[in-house]
Amino acid sequence: MEKGGEAGGGRPEYSIIVPTYNERLNVALIVYLIFKHLPDAKFEIIIVDDGSPDGTQDIVKQLQQVYGEDRVLLRARPRKLGLGTAYMHGLKHASGEFVVIMDADLSHHPKYLPSFIRKQKETGADIVTGTRYVSNGGVHGWNLMRKLTSRGANVLAQTLLRPGASDLTGSFRLYKRSVLEDVISSCVSKGYVFQMEMIVRATRKGYHIEEVPITFVDRVFGISKLGGSEIVGYLKGLVYLLLTT
Repeated sequence: MEKGGEAGGGRPEYSIIVPTYNERLNVALIVYLIFKHLPDAKFEIIIVDDGSPDGTQDIVKQLQQVYGEDRVLLRARPRKLGLGTAYMHGLKHASGEFVVIMDADLSHHPKYLPSFIRKQKETGADIVTGTRYVSNGGVHGWNLMRKLTSRGANVLAQTLLRPGASDLTGSFRLYKRSVLEDVISSCVSKGYVFQMEMIVRATRKGYHIEEVPITFVDRVFGISKLGGSEIVGYLKGLVYLLLTT
């Protein structure tokens, strides 16, 4: 397989930040699919790995040999330090005018990336976010209880915060770099609440948000990192945003 390719020449227009922790079984596939679905785009993939003990970083280094170190960047951290700080760390190393954030576990399929880019170009949006909660969006692989929990959390947040976006807890988004830098600097939340705070802060700042329907697919390989502590944290974060925005 060729390194870089014609689309990789010059400064990248899009920086795709992918945080990882124990994603050895997924990271190669997500990188391959990004290249497959963005054949003509100038982009870089920034892998922010939080000291995965499963050998994720070794796989990323092999991917660098295939695609080139200018297209696949490994920006590792020594341990798990939180999702929000992972984006901030990746942003420090980003070269693109636009920044995409997405998960490594294949729940965010790269086939939607062209739709994100097209929507931004058509509307001039500051943020394009994937949503499960509009026509043609949805979830695959969740049991009924998890669907009800997710939907209930989203409805509760919509009712209390009125954020101007239909899917607050999703983490598949495209930002103008300057907008991401502005919004992320005002966020204090960690973990899964961070995604909700990002959209709420962006709305309060008056940024233009557009949505693209996506189907969220539960991870195929590995163990979900969402547990009871994250749900409690979400509720605390909801109260915090209600009081401070």
